[in-house]
Amino acid sequence: MRPLPLPNGLELRLLRDDDAAPIASAYTRNRTHLTPWEPLRSETFFSAEWHESEIARQLESFESGRSLPLVIASGRQIVGRVNLSGIVRGAFQSASLGYWVDARYAGKGVGTAAVRATAEIGRDELGLHRIEAGTLVHNVRSQRVLLNADFEAIGLAPRYLRIAGEWQDHLMYQRILHD
Repeated sequence: MRPLPLPNGLELRLLRDDDAAPIASAYTRNRTHLTPWEPLRSETFFSAEWHESEIARQLESFESGRSLPLVIASGRQIVGRVNLSGIVRGAFQSASLGYWVDARYAGKGVGTAAVRATAEIGRDELGLHRIEAGTLVHNVRSQRVLLNADFEAIGLAPRYLRIAGEWQDHLMYQRILHD
């Protein structure tokens, strides 16, 4: 996959082996910004060593067709992630979407552009029919990203994920990629 341009001079590209230190730095820099929206993280999560092994796992999953791990980058600096995971083939042709954007770029259209581009990759390069995503009920900014990227709300998933140490309800969204 070739890198795709995003607003503010950023690019969306495939995760690489040498991204561990930039990703650890991005999570450390955005720790306060991301804490309300993510699972509880151990201190080791914020190290380059932890991300080295995680990147190896994610790239193996990509090679086997189970996921698409992407980064939002400004040169060598990572300023966000977008992932398609749990790719299911057969009659379903579906995946789950996850994403986050550096606090400095939040509210500037970067998340929407990255989610739109990822949906297009899912349709055009991966042949997916559908992508789903969930947001915490009170995460209005993330909901706006999904709606602006042509996702539609499809319901409430009670106690869907353990976020910030609590099982929390999520609003579920989907985007159908083929008519």
